Amino acid sequence: MPLIACARMYNVTPAARQAWARLFAWVSEASGVALQVIEHAAPAPLEDLWRRPDLGCVFICGWPFSRALPQPQLIAAPIPAGHRYEGQPIYATDLIVRRDRGYRRLEDTFGGRIGWTVEGSHSGFNALRHHLLAFRSEDRPRLYGESLGPAVTPATALAWVVEGRVDVAPLDSYALDLIRRHEPERVAEIEVIDSTAAAPIPPLVAGHALDATTREALRRALLKASADSEMEPVLAELCLSGFAVAVAKDYDITLVRERAALAAGYRRPE
Repeated sequence: MPLIACARMYNVTPAARQAWARLFAWVSEASGVALQVIEHAAPAPLEDLWRRPDLGCVFICGWPFSRALPQPQLIAAPIPAGHRYEGQPIYATDLIVRRDRGYRRLEDTFGGRIGWTVEGSHSGFNALRHHLLAFRSEDRPRLYGESLGPAVTPATALAWVVEGRVDVAPLDSYALDLIRRHEPERVAEIEVIDSTAAAPIPPLVAGHALDATTREALRRALLKASADSEMEPVLAELCLSGFAVAVAKDYDITLVRERAALAAGYRRPE
């Protein structure tokens, strides 16, 4: 039976979805490993996807990856294009607001409404919560009048801001890159008012029981994608410069940020 490939986390536009499918088809051919591309579209829980035994090339958020027992096997991590990423497999959470609201600093949104995606997300919950720690005080333990979630997906978080349902919301910076490239009209009314510290970007993983030979074949294919002329336009569509080896311990920073928030008694962004 073929293993599955899934870019649910970054299928943020139809064009991106098609590009991921092309990439996975190329990886399957280059590696000799049969891959079946699935969507596992929202609102299906990502946790159900990550528990499947037939993972072959599937995106997982770094925070649940670090907490998983047993852990999936790392295949590779994408390297987003653009100067802010410095050629590294990293990303951040961009905090977005409507351009016409007149906010100049994140502090200007305090007292209003903040949105978040899902409690198991680093970019949409954990990183946001950690970032807000620096603004809290004994006199002001709660920063917002309302905390709304789960939005579930970055697309919904974006829509909540555009529609005025919330004043500020988190958006995975790489997901935002993809939306800006393929559907710039969706982000024409928003701007980034602040960003969290960088973290290792969600990696592509395989099931914990996958044999080493198959795992390494998939890894080699992804690592050489940037050198293949056929993949050059696909990577451009995906706003990527290539893929890198992912290191499990690098994702422990998500646990450090979780512990800091819980130690401060700050259980959710609010």
